[in-house]
Amino acid sequence: QVQPVESGGGLVQAGGSLRLSCAASGSIFSINAMGWFRQAPGKQQELVARIFRGGTTNYADSVKGRFTISRDNASNTVYLQMNSLKPEDTAVYYCNIITAVGSSSWGQGTQVTVSS
Repeated sequence: QVQPVESGGGLVQAGGSLRLSCAASGSIFSINAMGWFRQAPGKQQELVARIFRGGTTNYADSVKGRFTISRDNASNTVYLQMNSLKPEDTAVYYCNIITAVGSSSWGQGTQVTVSS
């Protein structure tokens, strides 16, 4: 069982930056994709960014040009650098890991709050 362990998040003013980290622990054989989702109050969960083992990335349109996802395959850690944060980025951010056999694991979530 793979368990994502998240760190980072917090309170920042609009225009500021934060970095989220997520390390995979547990029985790790092969990880296919690591990514971040978020859920704001009263809204559905949405994909923020995802990176695949080969380096391919996907971003939500709302964060393109502001957020950067990166991955350290050696340590099974994924990072989300968030710049030019906006109040609408306020949400609980969840790390998601998909293994090569298709299993999906979620972190406990970390709060990101952007004040105007």
